[in-house]
Amino acid sequence: MKKAITLLAILASLGLKAQSFFTPTNYVGAFGTTDWTSGWANWTPKNTAYGATTTNVSGDITSNTTWTKDKVYLLTGFVYVKNGATLTIEAGTVIRGDKSTKGTLIITRGSKIMAEGTSASPIVFTSNQDTGSRNYGDWGGLVVLGKGKINPTAGTAAVEGGVDNANGDGQYGGTDNADNSGSLKFVRIEFPGIAFMPNSEINGLTLGAVGSGTTLEHIQVSYSGDDSYEWFGGAANAKWLIAFKGWDDDFDTDFGFSGNVQFGVSLRDSAVADQSGSNAFESDNDGTGSDNSPFSSALFCNMTVIGPKVDATNSINTLYKRGAHIRRNTRVSIYNSIITGFPVGLLVDGAKVLANLKNNDFQFENNIIAGISKYADTVSTFNADATFDVKAWFNDAKRSNRNLTNSADVNLVDPFNYTAPNFLPKTGSPALSGYSFMNTRLGGQFNLGTSSVVENAIEMNAFPVPANDQVTLNIELAKASVTTINILNIQGQVVAVVANKLLNAGLNQLEINTQNLSSGHYFLQINTNDSQKNLPLIVSHN
Repeated sequence: MKKAITLLAILASLGLKAQSFFTPTNYVGAFGTTDWTSGWANWTPKNTAYGATTTNVSGDITSNTTWTKDKVYLLTGFVYVKNGATLTIEAGTVIRGDKSTKGTLIITRGSKIMAEGTSASPIVFTSNQDTGSRNYGDWGGLVVLGKGKINPTAGTAAVEGGVDNANGDGQYGGTDNADNSGSLKFVRIEFPGIAFMPNSEINGLTLGAVGSGTTLEHIQVSYSGDDSYEWFGGAANAKWLIAFKGWDDDFDTDFGFSGNVQFGVSLRDSAVADQSGSNAFESDNDGTGSDNSPFSSALFCNMTVIGPKVDATNSINTLYKRGAHIRRNTRVSIYNSIITGFPVGLLVDGAKVLANLKNNDFQFENNIIAGISKYADTVSTFNADATFDVKAWFNDAKRSNRNLTNSADVNLVDPFNYTAPNFLPKTGSPALSGYSFMNTRLGGQFNLGTSSVVENAIEMNAFPVPANDQVTLNIELAKASVTTINILNIQGQVVAVVANKLLNAGLNQLEINTQNLSSGHYFLQINTNDSQKNLPLIVSHN
């Protein structure tokens, strides 16, 4: 206890804060000046030529297994990775799902998937149908089940979609929100999502009680026959997600999901929507809106949601509903994001959600809603307080939300292009202002929009925290400067010199090797020509 108190005292004396998962940006939405979809995303998967399958996979995988890029794998029926096994998939590998047997890959509790592609060689899960014949729901999808916390009273649940539970293979949930189900990096999931029956579907990527030890980065789900992403409890964090032309919802959260998501984009097809009503965000605490804990309290930040309606002249499927449907007692929050082109922007649905809003448990801040006449609405028949004005709440200056008349007013390059979208903001776009990371839920970062540049002020963060073998350092400079970066131990002694180089004005990203550091607490010391800042660094090789 004494060591912990000493560390906190040192951090306090230096004016330091614990860094959060979220990377501070100088823009609203998922994109600034860099298109992070470039090189690995695919906007025309119906016509992409994939190799013929060479290796059939069916049944159970019960020991550590590696799939290699020199083969093309066919998932036949439900394939379970179980018994604590790890499935490793090499960068560039293609896995195709069989349509007639509803090929599906399920990572059961205690097992792992290590699917780490690269921008140049993404891992692709796709349909086994011929080029030009692929469509929604050609195969099941990817299901990952973990031991994180969920809010059904039993503490565990059976995943939807007809997954076999005779041996517990479809069960998820537990008590470990830090559970590790592996890693998905630069992964595409195309034409998944099978509805076995109403309200019992396999999504593009289903995450059941997946813990924060799991890595989810650079994932694209395209043409899903149900939701593109659905989280059932757990505390998994994710960055750089794409939902492309999904059928139902883009980002669906249930059963107490409490993770963080930053940098996500969705683009919808104006003609295709689900009978249940298609939304970008849909969030429930659970199916009945109970008071069971943990509450669904995920934080979404820097999301760009491009709905089906380009402008007032564009007809869309009448089953499209809302950009964000916040219902059933959820406490999910959305920050620094863009929602365009839906019939309704934000729908606050139900007395309990309204109470969460008033208690500040549900937050909606620094967002842009554009091209939507009903930009903020409530369902009056469910509201406990019929006098509450959700539009006034949305427009309250302290929330810094903006309502723009037309989707085009966001001034993005080409966001509605179905074959080659460009979501970057143009010069003068309102997305280049109005951002903030002052909210303590986002780590309480300085507001980049108002920070002084009289000196070479630095905004910075490091992730992951704690670091294992590597940490990424983001440094925002007001002007170019020769910069020295040192690692200090808790006594303030330099234990490593990381860099001594010229960094450009704007955002700089550096990869720092921490393999040779013992587990423990350190500081990253950043020195520019006229300023110095220190950043806490925790290293853990456990």
